Amino acid sequence: MTATVSSLEPLVSTTHQADSGEMLAPLDADTGAGFSLAEVVRVSFDSLFANKTRSFLTMLGVIIGVASVVALLSLGNGAQASITGQVQSIGTNLVFVLPGNVNPGRPGSTSAAQTLTLDDAQAISNLGLPLNGISAQFNGNADIVAPAADKNATINGTMPANFAMQDLRPASGSLFDEGQGRAGAPVAVLGATLAKDLFGDGTAVGQTVRVKDQTLRVVGVLAAKGGGGMGSSVDDQLFAPISFVQQRLFGARTPDGNGYRVANIILSARNGDDINSIQDRITVLLRERHHLKTDGSDDDFSVMNQASMLSTLNSITSILTAFLAAIAGISLLVGGIGIMNIMLVSVTERTKEIGLRKAVGARGRDIMLQFIVEALVVSVTGGVIGLMFGMLIAGLVTLSGALTATVSFSSVVLAVGFSLAVGLFFGIYPARRAARLNPIDALRHE
Repeated sequence: MTATVSSLEPLVSTTHQADSGEMLAPLDADTGAGFSLAEVVRVSFDSLFANKTRSFLTMLGVIIGVASVVALLSLGNGAQASITGQVQSIGTNLVFVLPGNVNPGRPGSTSAAQTLTLDDAQAISNLGLPLNGISAQFNGNADIVAPAADKNATINGTMPANFAMQDLRPASGSLFDEGQGRAGAPVAVLGATLAKDLFGDGTAVGQTVRVKDQTLRVVGVLAAKGGGGMGSSVDDQLFAPISFVQQRLFGARTPDGNGYRVANIILSARNGDDINSIQDRITVLLRERHHLKTDGSDDDFSVMNQASMLSTLNSITSILTAFLAAIAGISLLVGGIGIMNIMLVSVTERTKEIGLRKAVGARGRDIMLQFIVEALVVSVTGGVIGLMFGMLIAGLVTLSGALTATVSFSSVVLAVGFSLAVGLFFGIYPARRAARLNPIDALRHE
């Protein structure tokens, strides 16, 4: 009997310990057990697909925002690449003299008191600078009429030296020479694309075209260049002697009637190391000729080289791209507000569920993490869809031939990262609200 009683003592002791709660840890104790993050993500996607229409409308702001940002950044990258290619395609060691003060580092407006003239170009030529060539240009747009077609295009009045400086070579025929240039002969050299538009697959050389009731004989067609110089692509331009263009087509006399205006003057330096000194000599000369202050405060012209011109154009493009992308990013903020709104609604709808989960041992941080993950699932899914739409827009622009829109890795990271940040930021408040619910009040919620 004694043995029997003693054999029950461990059982009694064990039962006593169980009754006293020493063998079972409290429900709210941190026992080190966690929950499956993969399961939370799966549940979040189940919730997303259970309310497809509401989920899509919630993601719409993020989709539009990410698509806009990716598309605009890719277009900006493409525009910069196009500008770089166009500037580099017109030759090396070039110096440009332009009317008006276009220096981006100077305040104030452009002065129009004095314009560049052919006499300015001649005076620069007389300096005896170490140049491969110098050419003045005067541009205008007009309808070019051929026997079977017509097209509005840029008429580039220029000098023969311009062809060598910009590495423009004839694919057929020849270029007009110095004698034709000085005489202002009615001859024309067509860009490759313009020649095809006007004459199709036929021979353009030897044909005639009419511009403003003036007849010009086509003496040559340029090889396709694929890049632009000062304005549109050279493939789409008609080149003619500058004096013919000034006097017979566009009436480019100066206001005092003593000379002819030019749109720009291009110079090709023999050595790239001489460019700065060449620019300085030209600047001093033009200030003297235009009777301007020596400190440059009232300059009515600009002297730029390829590097400074490219830097200026890329800077302008970058600012415009960033500005437009920032505007597009506003829709991401709107999308974030939509996510927060729908998550608050979700908290209200699932109050009893939250109360029940807390009653069976779920911790506040578990509830908070679940709602944050759900907000991130919505925002990141919207971001991925928006990224695909943005890349599609960039691809369509590239296929159109307008420019090559380049989707960079940085723009992808920026767009998706921003959508992730939006989901996290706007998901925290609803998640904290859910985590702080009192389980008893939540279970009583109707």
